[in-house]
Amino acid sequence: TLLPRPDQSVNWESSRNIFIEGDNLEVLKLLQKSYSDHVNMIYIDPPYNTGNEHWEYNDNVASPMIQEWLGKEVNLDDLARHDKWCCMMYPRLVFLRELLKDDGAIFVSIDDNEAHRLRMMLDEIFGEENFIGQFVWKRRASSALAEKLISADHEYVLCYQKTDAFSFYGESKDFASYSNPDNDPRGDWVLGDLTVGMNKDQRPNQFYDLVDPKTDKSYPANPNRVWAYIPDSMSKLIEEERIVFPTGNRTRPMLKRFKVDLKAKVNPISTWMKEVGLNSEATKQFQVIFGENKFNYPKPLSLVKAVIRSMTSEDEIIMDSFAGSGTTAHAVLALNQEDGGNRKFILVECEDYADEITGERIRRVIKGVPDAKDEALRKGLGGTFSYYELGEELEMDKILEGSELPSYEELARYAFFTSTGENWDESKMEEDAYYIGSSSTFEVFLLYAPDKQKLKELALNLDFAMKVQNRFPNKQKLIFAPACFMEEYHLKEYGIRFAQLPFEIYRMAE
Repeated sequence: TLLPRPDQSVNWESSRNIFIEGDNLEVLKLLQKSYSDHVNMIYIDPPYNTGNEHWEYNDNVASPMIQEWLGKEVNLDDLARHDKWCCMMYPRLVFLRELLKDDGAIFVSIDDNEAHRLRMMLDEIFGEENFIGQFVWKRRASSALAEKLISADHEYVLCYQKTDAFSFYGESKDFASYSNPDNDPRGDWVLGDLTVGMNKDQRPNQFYDLVDPKTDKSYPANPNRVWAYIPDSMSKLIEEERIVFPTGNRTRPMLKRFKVDLKAKVNPISTWMKEVGLNSEATKQFQVIFGENKFNYPKPLSLVKAVIRSMTSEDEIIMDSFAGSGTTAHAVLALNQEDGGNRKFILVECEDYADEITGERIRRVIKGVPDAKDEALRKGLGGTFSYYELGEELEMDKILEGSELPSYEELARYAFFTSTGENWDESKMEEDAYYIGSSSTFEVFLLYAPDKQKLKELALNLDFAMKVQNRFPNKQKLIFAPACFMEEYHLKEYGIRFAQLPFEIYRMAE
């Protein structure tokens, strides 16, 4: 369950931004119900496993070996530290992939300690074919003289797409050179080279004379730069009128390259992060917001803004399940303030600084930082966010036994959030009428009572359906109930979507 904390939020009632304090593995499991296939972009900055980060493995799973790891700090001398890190990251990456939309992508900050292991895990979870790039980010200007042999001044940002529907946003390619002087029905085109940099010994089947079918003029291949296509493929291109033979000042045949055939309108280079700020920028930003430096290695705002801007439009969901200092939320709010966008964020942080640092940074950048030199930050970026704490687990076995039935309020909160992904307003709940609130899509009802005998009697039937239809005649209704005694055509007639109560409570034995 998620416990709302309106006092730690900003404009709780109207917020679509979410910050959750709690174990990110448990939160990711919970979010599967309401946000699966809904997130456009994920950026995470997990522990780099340097041996100096003082993190502990805490995923309590059944394996006896893994249970021996619990509560023990992972340091540089720990011979199993790479195993522990992979065991910590793997399930989280699996759940993160499920949250992504088909055209979404994940960006992961990492350094040389675990970059190769992270690549292998992401290859397995997302598929090698969905690897986009391993971008390099220069993190500092000076040399660390204490390091051995080489001073590493860079980190990486790995990017994987969920499917091949992904494409980058940002500044488009320059199409000024494209035109359509011959009114080709395929649209604008530009002439491109028809040769490749191979010699005749390397590609003998691409070393031949190309003949213009209209003039019979022959164009021999260059011994050091052969034709780009074998004879059969070249003949097909000629039939499709994609080969332009010389006229005027041109001396060599050229290939028509059509704008419509481009894979993407944006084509960033692998070193595109060279203009992103250093770690020192992040430290200064943090000091401006808090007046002191009490967080190690925050990410610079310019880095996260560049990543978000590169692949999201102005009305999409960005997630960060290792929220740290809250840079991702700051970046989303800053971009919205700059371009009038409506991007939304979901952040998760489990450390004990979640409220003091992560949540507080969000609150301050929304409301304003009086000592900031940047005018926008000084006035406040605006926006909202809802603060939640991860609550107690609703244990299915105990509920089925009837030994620990949740209260109506607890189950109402759980059912509303997991089905809508929106904030639940407890004051709107009408337990006697089984009404729990209104979302942007549904009027939501919960037929439930924390009583074994009543649960066996409660069901969605025609009488109840007529009552909710009379109350909300022109709205869609979502009704949770232990059972449904209505035909599908009646549900459609009354605009009702039936949802089996969580944990199949109706199956409790006598």
